Amino acid sequence: MSHDYEQVDVPDGEKVTYDEDAEELVVPDNPIVPIIYGDGIGKDVAPVAQKVLDAAAEATGRDISWMRVYAGESARDKYGENLPDDTVEALREFRTSIKGPLTTPVGSGFRSLNVALRKKLDLYTNMRPTYYLEGVPSPVKAPEEMDMVNFRENTEDVYAGIEWEAGTDEVEQVREFVEDEMGFDSTIHDGPVGIGVKPVTEFGTKRLVRQAIEYAIENDRDSVTLVHKGNIMKFTEGAFRDWGYELAEEEFPEETIDEDTLWEEYDGEAPEGKVVVKDRIADNMLQQLLTRTGDYDVLAMPNLNGDYLSDAAGAQIGGLGIAPGANLGDGRVLAEPVHGSAPKHAGKDKANPSAMILSGRILLEQLGWDDAADLVHDAVEQQISSKRVTYDLERQVEGGEKLAASEYAEEIVENIHDLA
Repeated sequence: MSHDYEQVDVPDGEKVTYDEDAEELVVPDNPIVPIIYGDGIGKDVAPVAQKVLDAAAEATGRDISWMRVYAGESARDKYGENLPDDTVEALREFRTSIKGPLTTPVGSGFRSLNVALRKKLDLYTNMRPTYYLEGVPSPVKAPEEMDMVNFRENTEDVYAGIEWEAGTDEVEQVREFVEDEMGFDSTIHDGPVGIGVKPVTEFGTKRLVRQAIEYAIENDRDSVTLVHKGNIMKFTEGAFRDWGYELAEEEFPEETIDEDTLWEEYDGEAPEGKVVVKDRIADNMLQQLLTRTGDYDVLAMPNLNGDYLSDAAGAQIGGLGIAPGANLGDGRVLAEPVHGSAPKHAGKDKANPSAMILSGRILLEQLGWDDAADLVHDAVEQQISSKRVTYDLERQVEGGEKLAASEYAEEIVENIHDLA
């Protein structure tokens, strides 16, 4: 039964549904898609990104029925709370959605509104594709070698939020348990201490790695790399590695091959149609992002590793200002840019909407509209190559011309019309 929406309108259009047997979305040509503009620059970049996505949909014979919903500051104005039921239920019911950046206010009751949405909707994967667009200034010599998709676990590890504050009775109980009951008597220094618990489960690990391997198979990627710190944290991150290999062997024995077998039986040359599953220690992987960029396709990581690695990868292709992302669950998608709300730039029509637009590209891919998604990619790249860009890129590009965010998006729409 549909939720009774109190303060938002449900537009004409059809629902995206989920076929549990086929494990795939069933998408009409006129889907209802909830959109949260977000806080700060979200109010600048989301509406113009919406126009770009509309153009790509229309150019391929489809139509998006946008459903405006609210979170953060706009929700406080409309509902008196940060995350109203209308919003959560819209994202749940209509399955595919997109949002701008949200700022979690002090004393809001949430560690993060973004994390709250991921947990409420069980969006257990944060997917961040990282690829170079021609013309974007980069700090590295060969940014075009970066073409990587990061699958970061979204609900466990440090994001589970299990910790105790120094000086509380609770933290002393935990200290006593760890030292006296469990026998780690030399682990914790005397004096104030904060303690956190880092849960990594077989269930959480395997469903993340499953998505990563499925993506690699469907998109003709050569490898999936499990990134962990299992040499030190043997029973959490080491278990993540072991459960990842176990999942590959159990569920994808015909489609995958591990790295040991690759070298022992095939002299390092993967057989046709096989995805190589390998693992790397997290600190080494940060180095290899720079030194052996082209050796990696898909990374699967616990939460904190994924946070570090995806931001570092984003830096190589020009920074988080153009980095797209999406949160994925079973039959559910919430696309969002990686960057924050940058409130000092809000309302000035100057913030670069590329990350929001390219997050919309992921949304289109998840809808199965690859032709529309390709139009978005090519139109954005064409615009950046023209050097008619927003202020953040213009100041780094020789001969660049500064455009307002709305002007930049309008020209991307024109590019879509020309390319279609």
